[in-house]
Formats: sequence, C-alpha cells, structure tokens
Amino acid sequence: MASIDRADPVIMSHLLAQHRELHDLLVEARKKFDGPAGAVARAEAAGRLGTLRQHLARHFAQEEQGGFMEESLTRMPRLARAVGRVMAEHPTLLAELDGLLERLAAAENGAQAWQQAGRDFEAFASRLLAHERNENAVVQDGYNEDLGFAD
Repeated sequence: MASIDRADPVIMSHLLAQHRELHDLLVEARKKFDGPAGAVARAEAAGRLGTLRQHLARHFAQEEQGGFMEESLTRMPRLARAVGRVMAEHPTLLAELDGLLERLAAAENGAQAWQQAGRDFEAFASRLLAHERNENAVVQDGYNEDLGFAD
C-alpha cells in the first residue's frame, strides 16, 4: 500500500497508460492526414478521430468523476483553481474535436480542403497536448514530486 506522501504506483501506471494511448491515437490520426486527399483518406481520418474522441470522453469522464485530479486536490487543496481550469477545458476540447469531425465529413475531396483539415487537426492536437501538460503539472504538484511525465 502506498504512503499518503507518495504517489500510488497503480494510479500512476494507469494515468501513464492512458496518456500513452492518447499519444498513440494522435500519432495514428496525424499519419492519416499525411496522405493524399480523397474520400477514402477522409473516411480513415474520421475513423481515427472518432476513436480519439471516444478515448477522450472516457478519460475526461474519469477525471471528472473523482480521478487523478481529485486525488491531487485532496492532497493539496491550493490546487483548486488549477484543477478547475483543466476540467473546464474538457467540453471545449470535445466540441473542437466534434467540429473537426463535422467539417471533415462535409469537406470536398480537393487537396485544399484536405490540407485545411490537416491544419485544423494539428491546431487541435497542439491544444490537446497543452491541456495534457497542464493536467500532468497539476497531478505532479498534488503529489509534490516529479512523476516522470514526459513534456
């Protein structure tokens, strides 16, 4: 059993696994946007984004229902503002991904629309990774130690 002063290794390994899966999903989606434009490419990219959306919805729900953020807050109540900011980003990120999926479904097959979809994805991915960095910082602050999260 982990001490109250130390990170629970089971919790941390679960969090790290979720973040690795998220990173893998982003890499897979990015690869779909690297290919040429076309209906098949759009469908494959949409499939990857749909899987990413499911993962994010589950991940965010776990955090909001008493996950890692709550544990950090319990350990350090001064983190309430930071936890609130991170949690407040969840609906915005999901809505942004939903918008990307909608635009992708409605886009034409041309190269210009495909390139724009790729840029939109990259912008979303940057915001999501910034969110994850902020989340990691809060969790690390809650445990008052470096948990080995890669930036």
